Amino acid sequence: MAGWAFDEGPRGKLLARGAAALSDGELLALLLNTGYRDCSALDMARNLLKEFDGISNLVRSDQNRLLACAGVGPATYARLSAAMELARRQALQKVSSADVLTNPGATRRFLQYHLGRHRAEVLTCLFLDSQHSVLRCEDLFFGTLDGATVYPREVAVRALQYGAAAVIFAHNHPSGVVEPSSADRRITERLCSALSLLDIRVLDHIIIGRGREYSFAEEGLL
Repeated sequence: MAGWAFDEGPRGKLLARGAAALSDGELLALLLNTGYRDCSALDMARNLLKEFDGISNLVRSDQNRLLACAGVGPATYARLSAAMELARRQALQKVSSADVLTNPGATRRFLQYHLGRHRAEVLTCLFLDSQHSVLRCEDLFFGTLDGATVYPREVAVRALQYGAAAVIFAHNHPSGVVEPSSADRRITERLCSALSLLDIRVLDHIIIGRGREYSFAEEGLL
C-alpha cells in the first residue's frame, strides 16, 4: 500500500469519496495496512474474504484461525479486533443515549455487533430504566441455551441490582437461522413469568443471525 500514490488505492479513495465508497476488500486492506511478499494488502484482503466467505465470517473467526492465515500476525489481528470493538462501543453508545423503543434499528445494529461475532450461543440482557434507556448490557449465559443453562432467578437478581424497570433479551444463532426453537420459546416464557412477579417488563427477545434478526415482540410471542 505504501507504494501507491496519494490519490491511488483505498486510502486515497476513502479520503476523496468517503469510506462508504470502498468495497469490503478495500476497507479490510486499510486495516491490514500491509501485505506480505508478492501479495499486496488489497490482494491479501481479497484472499481473506474469499477464504472466510465474506466479512461476517471473517470478523466472527477466532484468534487461532485468523493467525493461521498467511500474512496475519498479532499486530494485524489486534487492528481487526480493535476496529470491531470500536464499532460495537459506538453502537452501544447510540443505543444508551435514547429510548430503545423509538430506535429499534440502532438496538439491532448493536446486537449484531455484540452477538454476531460469537461462534457459540450467548444470552445477552439489556437492562432498561423506566424511560427505556439502557442501564446495563450484560452477557448472562453461554453455550447451547436450554432450561438447564438459563436461570430466571439470576436474571431477576441482576435486574433488581441495576434497578431495571424493563429488559430486552437477545441471543445469537451461530448457524444463521433466526427462527426460534422450542427451547427458545420455553426459556422466554419462563423469563417473562419470573420477571412479571417483580413488575419488570420483558419488551422483546431478539434472535441474532447472520445479518438477520427475529423479534418475539413483532411476532406476537410475548
